[in-house]
Amino acid sequence: MKQLLNVVYISQPDTYLALKGQNLNILQEGESVARVPLHNIEGICTFGHQGASPALMATCMEQNISVTFFTSSGRLRGRVIGMTNGNVSLRKIQYRISDCEDQCATIAKHMVIGKIYNCEQLLKRTIRDHALRVNVDVLENTITQLKNSRQSALDCESLDELRGIEGNAASAYFSVFNNCILQQTNDFLFQTRNRRPPKDRVNALLSFAYSLLASEVAAALEGVGLDAYVGFLHRDRPGRMSLALDVMEELRPIVAERFVLKLINRKQIQANDFIVKENNAVLLKDDARRTFLQLWQEAKQEKITHPYLKEKIQWGLIPHVQALLLARYIRGDLDGYPPLLIR
Repeated sequence: MKQLLNVVYISQPDTYLALKGQNLNILQEGESVARVPLHNIEGICTFGHQGASPALMATCMEQNISVTFFTSSGRLRGRVIGMTNGNVSLRKIQYRISDCEDQCATIAKHMVIGKIYNCEQLLKRTIRDHALRVNVDVLENTITQLKNSRQSALDCESLDELRGIEGNAASAYFSVFNNCILQQTNDFLFQTRNRRPPKDRVNALLSFAYSLLASEVAAALEGVGLDAYVGFLHRDRPGRMSLALDVMEELRPIVAERFVLKLINRKQIQANDFIVKENNAVLLKDDARRTFLQLWQEAKQEKITHPYLKEKIQWGLIPHVQALLLARYIRGDLDGYPPLLIR
C-alpha cells in the first residue's frame, strides 16, 4: 500500500519556492522562512501568485512530487508532474475504451451509482444523528428519489441518459443540502449549487474542497499509470482532467461535502472568514484558508475500513486505492470497477 506523505500547502502571499539541497526552501523577501525535506513530501500546492524555481520543479519531477498551482480563490490552474508511471499498454486500453460509448457507460454507471449511494448515506446519517432538528419527511422523500435514480443508473446503457440521471439526482440532493447545516444557519444559507465564481459561503467552501480533491485524484490516477485527462463520463476537453472528475463523483459526498459540513457545524469556519469581491464572488480570507488546509490535512490522516479491500486505511489514500482498482479493471484483472460505498 502506498505511504501517505505530507502535502505542503503554500497560501502566504509574496512567497517563492526554491530548492536547497534536498529540501523545499520557502522564501519571503529573499529570506528563508521554512524548509521541508523533499523525501517527506508527496505534493506541493500553492495558492495565489507564488513562483517556483526551475531547479525545484526539475527535482520534484524526478522524485514524482507534483507541484499544483491554484488561484487565490482555490481554482485549479495547472500541475507540474514527472514522467507518467505505468506501461503504455494500460493507457492504450484506456484510450480505446474512451472512444467506445458503450464501454464508457459501463464504467461510468458504477461511478454514478457510487455517488448517488453516498449522497443517500450522508442524508441518512443526518436523520440518524439529528432527527429532532431536521425535517425528516423531506429528507426521507429525497432519499427515496435518490434510490430510484440509483436503480435507473444501474439499468442505464446510454451515456447521455446516465448524465441526465446523475444531474437529476444531484439536483434533488442539493435541494435539501441546507437541511444538513445545523449551526450558523443564517450565515451559511445554501439554496443552490453555483460556481465560477461561488456566490455564497457554502459554495465557496464546496468549490475549494472540490479543487483540492480533483488535484489529489489526478495525482493518484497518474501514479498508477492512467491518463487523468481522458475520461469516460466527462468527455475530453482541453485542460480538463476528465478522468479525475469521473473518479471524484463517488468521493464528493463522503470527502468534500461531509468535510464542509463539519467545518460549518463545528464552527471551525465562521461568517467573518470570507470576503466578497466586486463581482460578488465569495472567497475565504487567507487565515481561514490556512485553517481549512490544516483541517483538510488532518482529516486525511483519519482511518476507515475500505468496504472492498476490507482493510483499514487513511482517508488520504482513498483516491490512490480507487485509482488502483480502476486500473485493475481496465487491465482485465477485475470483472467490474468497485466504487467506494460508505455507510
